[in-house]
Amino acid sequence: MQPFGKNPKGFININLSTEMLKQYETVFIATPVLSDVQMKEAVAKYTSFITDNGGKIVCQEDWGLKKLAYPIQKKTTGFYHLVEFQAEPEFIAKFETQFKRDERILRFQTVSMDKHAIAYAERRRAKLSGATQPAEAPAEAPAAE
Repeated sequence: MQPFGKNPKGFININLSTEMLKQYETVFIATPVLSDVQMKEAVAKYTSFITDNGGKIVCQEDWGLKKLAYPIQKKTTGFYHLVEFQAEPEFIAKFETQFKRDERILRFQTVSMDKHAIAYAERRRAKLSGATQPAEAPAEAPAAE
């Protein structure tokens, strides 16, 4: 079957079986009263929700406890977490509903990433992973005679 060609009867064939996953980035702030175990459970809940609904996790970053710019629900700090994932556009409404229902989440923001944002995120991840690996000792130059 041709994806966008004409068949012998003149009708246009459109192959809808291909996955149309877009890349998204979500940053959420969890309440600071959570323990480390509770924070990991909250992150696991959302990452499993993504994968259970046909999405793919690209990257996760735990930014830790940070000071908020202004108080939210009388709290001045929060646990920040970033999740980069691929999913279908219809999934985002269900995903954000989960955040709204969870009292552990103070704020969240999901953005769709274009090709430039994806390239920037890949460069940033490569830079971070390169910084965490120990630098190799430079090779010694042969002694001049």
